[in-house]
Amino acid sequence: MKRKPTTPGEILSEEFLKPLGLTQKELAEHLGCDYKVINRIVNEKVSVTPEMALKLAAAFETTPDFWLNAQMAVDLWSLRSQKLKIRPLIRLRRKRRVVV
Repeated sequence: MKRKPTTPGEILSEEFLKPLGLTQKELAEHLGCDYKVINRIVNEKVSVTPEMALKLAAAFETTPDFWLNAQMAVDLWSLRSQKLKIRPLIRLRRKRRVVV
């Protein structure tokens, strides 16, 4: 995957808040959280937590999995771009067994 996945914040803003005519503040009040929490999600400053995924799912009649999967896709995309340098452990162990 070369393109960065759509973030939960962008989904929240473009697919839910704008079409429903809701402000971030109105959503925050409805969910019983601080406005800053919603603002940070929309502005991609924080990740969607399992607790917030449950709240968003209840408010918008989606599933918590919808929000968490979107967050996980972004998180994995970000990590893959770091190109971790870890050698496969299984291949190394098999080679050692053959040599012994």
